Amino acid sequence: MPTHNQHKRQFLKYSSLGLAIAALPKFVFANSKVLQNKVNPNFKADVELEFTAKNSEVQILQQGNKTVVQKFVAQVLTGDPSTVLNLSDNYLGPIINLHQGQKVRVFFNNSLKEPAIIHWHGLHVPQHSDGHPMYAIQSGQQYVYEFEVLNRAGTNFYHSHTHGETGRQVYNGLAGLIRVTDTQEQKLDLPTGEYDLPLVIQDRTFDSNNQLRYVRKMPERMIGFLGDMILVNGKPNIEFAVKSRTYRFRALNGSNSRIYKLGWDDGTPITVIATDGGLLQQPVTKPYVMLAPAERLDLWLDFSGRKLGAELILYSLPYQGVMSGMYHRMGRMQSKHITPGTKFKIASFKVTTIVSDSPPLPNKLVPIPRFTAKDVNNLANPIPIGLSMQHMSALINGKSFAMHKTMPMEQVELGSNKKIKIFHAHSMGGGRMGMMSKMLSMAHPIHLHGQQYQILSRTYSGNNPKAYATVKEGFIDNGWKDTVLVMPDEEIEIIKPFADYTGLFLYHCHNLEHEDLGMMRQFLVS
Repeated sequence: MPTHNQHKRQFLKYSSLGLAIAALPKFVFANSKVLQNKVNPNFKADVELEFTAKNSEVQILQQGNKTVVQKFVAQVLTGDPSTVLNLSDNYLGPIINLHQGQKVRVFFNNSLKEPAIIHWHGLHVPQHSDGHPMYAIQSGQQYVYEFEVLNRAGTNFYHSHTHGETGRQVYNGLAGLIRVTDTQEQKLDLPTGEYDLPLVIQDRTFDSNNQLRYVRKMPERMIGFLGDMILVNGKPNIEFAVKSRTYRFRALNGSNSRIYKLGWDDGTPITVIATDGGLLQQPVTKPYVMLAPAERLDLWLDFSGRKLGAELILYSLPYQGVMSGMYHRMGRMQSKHITPGTKFKIASFKVTTIVSDSPPLPNKLVPIPRFTAKDVNNLANPIPIGLSMQHMSALINGKSFAMHKTMPMEQVELGSNKKIKIFHAHSMGGGRMGMMSKMLSMAHPIHLHGQQYQILSRTYSGNNPKAYATVKEGFIDNGWKDTVLVMPDEEIEIIKPFADYTGLFLYHCHNLEHEDLGMMRQFLVS
């Protein structure tokens, strides 16, 4: 495995030995923005949606005051009315149902008193429809998205992506689930309708008046927001009434920073049929599964054979090794939060109806061609994504986010497949800065916009293998991904395609407080 010095030399090589970052041509931004603030008459949409971000009040807690939130509401203007599934009395946005090959136009209205923009997380769309923060619109303005659904069947989501405010806006409610289907999925006998359900997991903190409390102090932001209450599908203490049959639960970690280790109270293994990028080639069964912020896992939950009244509890199980050495000193400032790595309840499932019909778990799902070394054009020189935490900043390759700039190593050719290494880059700070970065090292969920990628390898080189052993069996690395959890002292190699669209595509930590602190960069595809 390369040493930190080797990583540093590799970084310098890609950044042209420290030359200044290159400003992009102005037309990259100007032309796209003009095009997307009005309808393209040559784009023939199959479905048109109207989205609005607005302030609202929702009864989240069962007793007491309603909670003030920021909320997405949507309606179908033309096309299939089932495209939008509204959730009653909920701060989460509606579930959006899409089909591969569908052409979609979205009119987004900002009725907030602050800038906002929507990112369609996981969807492979053009730059102008990806929700880059440079397109954030002001209060009272409208933005037009137009894209074709190229994704395979799977679970994605959408959320606000306003620079510096993503964490707060998502925390306040600006997020929702996306379900994509295709012909391959429809040939499988998977649970549908009432047996295909969301499992959006989030943590929140409320004050004595039932109002949301968000992080304020820098030590809290350096760790990432951690709440004292778990909400599922926008509700606390959720209990699912299920039948004695199989279900598909689409699990999304919608938390700002909390990492979950999902497992059953009775030790029953968990079966996964899809990851971020859609259905797997075949089901995977694990004793537990790790779920980092923005990751999705479609769970095959089988309650057949259970007795009437039987109850199963889904927990986040104990684990270690995701937080920095400084955590116990810094984290005490969030005195009420649920400590990462402790056991706590997520949701309960109670069998309320006995039925005899239940689809069997398929042995095979959908084929997934795998990338190999011969598919990349930079095998010997993988693009580095070096992660580091410094005093009051979170960096990638020693740099903070710059809205309209890229480094030479971030400029890639359209149609290429790139090998990328993601690692903790403590040595880039050098001396005391490097020591500080090491002390602040913690797990980072890294999200790359655009097309999903495949994980080649995951290598741990730390000195705490016992802690790492509490999480390593829970990673699902054999499907398509757009978000990957990088543990401290871990290096992950991926292959990412850059096809179909030119422009700027972000990559960043999906600990949303880290993103807002600057742990975000972008590729220029041309």
